[in-house]
Amino acid sequence: MDRPAVAVAAVAVKNGEVVLVKRKYPPNPGKWSLPGGRVELGERLEEAVLRELREETGLTGRVVKFLQPVEYIEREGPRVNYHFVILVYLVEVEGDASPTASDDAEDVAVVPVGKALEMDLTKTTRDVLERLLSKF
Repeated sequence: MDRPAVAVAAVAVKNGEVVLVKRKYPPNPGKWSLPGGRVELGERLEEAVLRELREETGLTGRVVKFLQPVEYIEREGPRVNYHFVILVYLVEVEGDASPTASDDAEDVAVVPVGKALEMDLTKTTRDVLERLLSKF
């Protein structure tokens, strides 16, 4: 990477539980994460987070509010492999559809936040969920 990439992530809430996806591709394949990904050129942030939720889980929703920014930087010696500036949004899932893993998600789960913290999460997902719990 020659510069940071802008990405979005959804803390998608369905019936009081959080939606997680198991990553299929790097970075962090096999780890559970919030649905999300890169913002496309010309795409608004809220559109991007809803698109990523739909692409990875088949779910639709509405953005409730912006939660926080997080960074993911992965280095290999002096080389930067990944640098994402991730804008995290709270999203309320709409409808009764069940999530289905698609796009770059290996699996999808809807679990209570406490159970999510027992899963093999990416560092940024763990940080976001722990910070959310500390506010309650």
